[in-house]
Amino acid sequence: MENAEETAPRRLRALPSRLINHVAMSANRLVDRALATTGSRRYDYALLAALEEFGPASQAALGRRTGIDRSDVVATVNELSARGLVERSPDPADRRRNVITVTAAGISHLALLDRLLSEVQDALLASLTTAEREQFVGLLTRVADGLAASPPARPPVHTPRP
Repeated sequence: MENAEETAPRRLRALPSRLINHVAMSANRLVDRALATTGSRRYDYALLAALEEFGPASQAALGRRTGIDRSDVVATVNELSARGLVERSPDPADRRRNVITVTAAGISHLALLDRLLSEVQDALLASLTTAEREQFVGLLTRVADGLAASPPARPPVHTPRP
């Protein structure tokens, strides 16, 4: 069976943007499958992780901290609350705002998700040594941090010659 990467044109195989996208699509599939075994999704994991690490927060703060759109935060909090993984209560400082807190069940569920995602990372990076994995994560972090600090300029628009 031929590997699509091996048969792709050399130009394509050398494009970091294409390689990143190819790996990201595979990673997303693996993560989605693993989380689905628990009835969870990536947003569930992100919100539970943020709440466990930083403590109770408003829905708006959760959105800013995780990069999840406000309406998606609301929907995810509703689902997590229905499952008993988070609690929503009025903010004593501003009754118009809710504060979200992770429950003991949420902490247990997050531990399960952490284990599953650790297995996914192992599968995703199976072709790398431990040192290479650390280097790879470090390089990806630098790229991500660099993009966050100064987003790339818009690429030039090609206009055909008359």
